[in-house]
Amino acid sequence: MTFTVTHARRDGGPASLRLAGELDLSTAPELAAAIDRLMAEGQHELLLDLTELTFCDSTGIAAFVRGDNLATAAGGWLRITGATGRVARVLRMTGLDDVLRYEADTADPATPAAS
Repeated sequence: MTFTVTHARRDGGPASLRLAGELDLSTAPELAAAIDRLMAEGQHELLLDLTELTFCDSTGIAAFVRGDNLATAAGGWLRITGATGRVARVLRMTGLDDVLRYEADTADPATPAAS
């Protein structure tokens, strides 16, 4: 399975990255490069759509944490949405589903959702 990162510009909202395929040791650098590129462009609010992500290992989790750390250091945030199946399970097991959860009806996505 291949991995793709697609960037969709959103007017007035966060930068949106749609991930598809398998995020692992061989593909995580592609996500890191996309996040680095957005950060260099001054986009510090990042939304990662995981709807089409079918697999994520510890390297992928580390890429999410790294992106969140970079965004937070720049005064922004990184949030995830759309995780299902095995990917959702990994996020629940690591606790990242609570830390990085994005809810469209939340007034301030910079604030983690209350449990």
